[in-house]
Amino acid sequence: MSNDAATATSTTAVDGTQPEHRPEAPTQGLGASLAPADARAKTEGTFPYASDLWAEGLLWAAVLRSPHAHARIVSVDTSAASDMPGVRAVVTHQDVPGDPAHGRSVADRPVFASDLVRHHGEAIAAVAADHPDTARLAAAAIAVEYEILEPVTDPEQAFAAEPLHPDGNLIRHIPLSYGDPEVTGEVIVEGLYRIGRQDPAPIGAEAGLAVPRPDGGVEIYTASTDPHTDRDRAAACFGLEQERVKVVVTGVPGATGDREDGSFQIPLGLLALKTGCPVKLAATREESFLGHAHRHPTLLRYRHHADAEGRLVKVEAQILLDAGAYADASSESLAAAVAFACGPYVVPHAFIEGWAVRTNNPPSGHVRGEGALQVCAAYEGQMDKLAAKVGLDPAELRLRNVLATGDLLPTGQTVTCPAPVAELLRSVRDFPLPALPKDTPQDEWLLPGGPEGAGEPSAVRRGVGYAVGMVHMLGAEGTDEVSTATVKVQGGVATVICAAVETGGGFSTLARQIVQEVLGVEEVHVASVDTDQPPAGPATHGRHTWVSGGAVERAAKMVRTQLLQPLAHKFGMSTELLQIADGKITSYDGVLSTTVTEAMEGKELWATAQCRPHPTEPLDEAGQGDAFVGLAFCAIRAIVDVDIELGSIRVVEMAVAQDVGRVLNPAQLATRIEAGVTQGVGAALTENLRTPRGLIRHPDLTHYALPTALDAPDIRIVKLVEERDVVAPFGAKPVSAVPVVTSPAAIASAVRAATGRPVNRLPIRPQAAVAVAVAGAGG
Repeated sequence: MSNDAATATSTTAVDGTQPEHRPEAPTQGLGASLAPADARAKTEGTFPYASDLWAEGLLWAAVLRSPHAHARIVSVDTSAASDMPGVRAVVTHQDVPGDPAHGRSVADRPVFASDLVRHHGEAIAAVAADHPDTARLAAAAIAVEYEILEPVTDPEQAFAAEPLHPDGNLIRHIPLSYGDPEVTGEVIVEGLYRIGRQDPAPIGAEAGLAVPRPDGGVEIYTASTDPHTDRDRAAACFGLEQERVKVVVTGVPGATGDREDGSFQIPLGLLALKTGCPVKLAATREESFLGHAHRHPTLLRYRHHADAEGRLVKVEAQILLDAGAYADASSESLAAAVAFACGPYVVPHAFIEGWAVRTNNPPSGHVRGEGALQVCAAYEGQMDKLAAKVGLDPAELRLRNVLATGDLLPTGQTVTCPAPVAELLRSVRDFPLPALPKDTPQDEWLLPGGPEGAGEPSAVRRGVGYAVGMVHMLGAEGTDEVSTATVKVQGGVATVICAAVETGGGFSTLARQIVQEVLGVEEVHVASVDTDQPPAGPATHGRHTWVSGGAVERAAKMVRTQLLQPLAHKFGMSTELLQIADGKITSYDGVLSTTVTEAMEGKELWATAQCRPHPTEPLDEAGQGDAFVGLAFCAIRAIVDVDIELGSIRVVEMAVAQDVGRVLNPAQLATRIEAGVTQGVGAALTENLRTPRGLIRHPDLTHYALPTALDAPDIRIVKLVEERDVVAPFGAKPVSAVPVVTSPAAIASAVRAATGRPVNRLPIRPQAAVAVAVAGAGG
């Protein structure tokens, strides 16, 4: 296959994970199911994660965190901790030599609280000692006198409450106005929806190692997903030049946004600078829950107007995001929520108001599909209500309204990328339904709750639901997206140097495939990442597939030109008449035929290139503007079985059709989709970090119910639409976020169909599938 994004379109149907009607898959290059280079080490348990780091003379760190959601700090006495044997340093806000605060978009989060505690788990002090138990005992020995204040935990109360922060309680307000506000529809449906707080719940808790440098700087070894930004924030807090702080990325076990928090890294560096010794921090699971950001809990009010045939006329909505104590990624999340509030549907008139506010709840931030997941659950609930009111099949109602290329978003931006939403929805609608479970003892495990669920098969109802979702690709609203990559080839071996962090999205594998495709070199290594390399940006929104992959492709093509030019000159032809395939260089007329290895003999070739997509612009005061580089879409049909007496829910099957642009690695793509759907199942049914009065209840994986392999449904990838986006390198789109966004809405839709209940809250509580259904459902 060519690397160039083609204008021709194709559609690939997939049942399970295997493409139909495809030629034999290549063994290397783009389109091959190349395995990740670290797959064996991770499966055998030999992969060195950040928690495995070690250094001579190592000290251990512990962080003292607030037990209160809101309090005034009267005094902090560290003397008892400092006097403990084995304690080498204690640091508080007084020991921060540079900027006292940091943040993802706004520097509003203190390294250590000084006068006020604004959320449960906020860092007060940190300790370095010669043993981890000593460090934790010393942290617990720090005496803090608090004046407990009444916490503001309801985001609706934040508007009238006293300011919780010098910047105020309102982080951002977006009043989107599109069309005529006086227009009304013949049919109107309203709804109130609540989305809970989902935790990223990383399998490996946060860990890192800080090592002081001879020049007075520090090196931080950690599982960062955006090392250059982390370095810049840390250097500002340390009061050091950026060149004297180095972040080395090590042992990333996978990330969905949870690795972008500086609240673990900055105290670690401060302790290393103060002690002059390497300092390691390995967070407990409780500390992990308390320290990192979570998905924004959201309150959404909707009113949909339609004509008698079910075609949308106007959408009105109010969206309130609970940002917690600090801004973090709330501005970006709100922009996505407001822009996608109507979903991938054509809406002639839209009036959306969105707010992100500070509260004394734990901080919210970037979690895969932020903003888009919350509104998808709400607008699809509205579409189900509308279908019932006009008497249409839910899938048919959606098909009458779906977006297509050339349509306008409510932000006024034209959808220029492929938008095959109708095709995706028809694919899942027409996919064969699974068999009904048999009413026999042998099949009890198929019932909601399993064989110990104590339910009766006669109380089980099956429901079928639909949802279509959308996400944006890359950064938005004027973000300068750029990545730099270097490709070196020597002795038949290629090396890719790029600061794009492999977080499980497959960039390292993609980089190898690109070089194999362009240069015909079989052995390709991807260098480890640190901040001595040029920046590549954060690992979010499919950036590295597009921007970093594009930089690798450009650098590889430059090396290809260097390799082919001498041969072309020798035979009196242009390099365009030479091709590289299967490790061989051949001319169009067959006169020249040699291997890449022979042509490379004695040479060292290298090139550095950048990729920068076309610019975007911020949303204006009316919520209008070309804010997004591109969009990706997904349709899911969910099938659930619900025990209407117990409220138990079993997701039987998820049929997925997705707009992927181009399949670059079939096995990896299927894995990413399946993982995204499973994460969405957790958001739909089990994952809800409860915070009564702002306090995280049960910060552990015993009570925070992640879906396991036993909870994962059958996931059928029924169609992958390969309609290449001509402005994207390779024409590919990101694949992991949009199934996370879409699957909770599809499950909620299926539970509505099974029970007749409105289901307006995620995760779905058992009582939402019981009372009315028991009274009204048939056998």
